[in-house]
Amino acid sequence: MLDLDRHPLPDQLGYLVLSEDGSVHASGGELENDERSANIISNLLTLTESVDPAVFNARACRKVSIVFNDHSYTICLSNKRIYVVKRRNRVEGNAAGGLESDGHSILA
Repeated sequence: MLDLDRHPLPDQLGYLVLSEDGSVHASGGELENDERSANIISNLLTLTESVDPAVFNARACRKVSIVFNDHSYTICLSNKRIYVVKRRNRVEGNAAGGLESDGHSILA
């Protein structure tokens, strides 16, 4: 399993490691013991499975990004675990960077 405490990603603000059922196995930084975020993320992934199966196969989605002006969440599925990393966004050239007019974007 990734050790995001000892080997954080660049600009990492926090992380969660969840089981497939949404229970928290590890957490740190701004997401330490954040059960509320864990539940929201678990529900989001459940929602992706309820989309038309002709468009998305069950668990076909391997990575989801939720992007805000100053931070983003990257959610990855691997080895029956859900890895969530909250990262500070780097400001480059175009400040909007493809964000919607209300300052957020969801990429799958």
